[in-house]
Amino acid sequence: MRLDKMLAHLGFGTRSQLKKLVREGVVMVNGEVVTDSSIHVDPEEDVIQVWEEEVKYIQHLYLMLNKPAGYISATYDPVDSTVLDLVPKEYAHFNLFPVGRLDKDAVGLLLLTNDGKLAHRLTSPRHHVPKRYFVRVEGRVTEREARKFAEGFRLDGEEDITLPAQLVILSQGDVSEAEVTITEGKYHQIKRMFQACGMKVLYLKRISMGPLRLDPHLEEGEIRPLTEDEMNDLREAASGG
Repeated sequence: MRLDKMLAHLGFGTRSQLKKLVREGVVMVNGEVVTDSSIHVDPEEDVIQVWEEEVKYIQHLYLMLNKPAGYISATYDPVDSTVLDLVPKEYAHFNLFPVGRLDKDAVGLLLLTNDGKLAHRLTSPRHHVPKRYFVRVEGRVTEREARKFAEGFRLDGEEDITLPAQLVILSQGDVSEAEVTITEGKYHQIKRMFQACGMKVLYLKRISMGPLRLDPHLEEGEIRPLTEDEMNDLREAASGG
């Protein structure tokens, strides 16, 4: 890999800016000052330093966001703030995007990455990666609704019947609480499923995606990189493991 390409990927500037950086004598490879920004390096083997700080190459980045309400799950919106507005500047150059969607008023686990292959596998219904949500619903949720979710049904405007979903009732009353697990991601799916049962979702929070669980210590609006174990578990789930 060319040195300037690697450093540009890590946010050190454009290729022209990196040429200037090299001319200033602040870039070193294996302990020697570099004079040509186009030389080839091995990110796995070579020790690369900028301003005497060692640089580690990161091809794909995976961040866990505890999404707050009021943000659009998109890379750009002409009107509303997007989840990328919550990303710290140190990660901004990685061209991140959200994996799947959470409604504007929904909260909870949202994965941000620049790994398109993994994102596709996690969101494709063919791979059956489960997404679990906590919901608060206006109305009394009963085993009748649980059976309907499990059997699947046709939503307004949809040709296909929903894939089997699991509804676990946590509390019942004028306002009920439950956990819902789905393996697809139709537009406003959970809200529309409850709407088809004559109920309104008052609160929706994603708490897991496959093996990845929302960090209970992560406040709404906060972001952190995934741990190595979390990344390995996600890759395994995405590959059908």
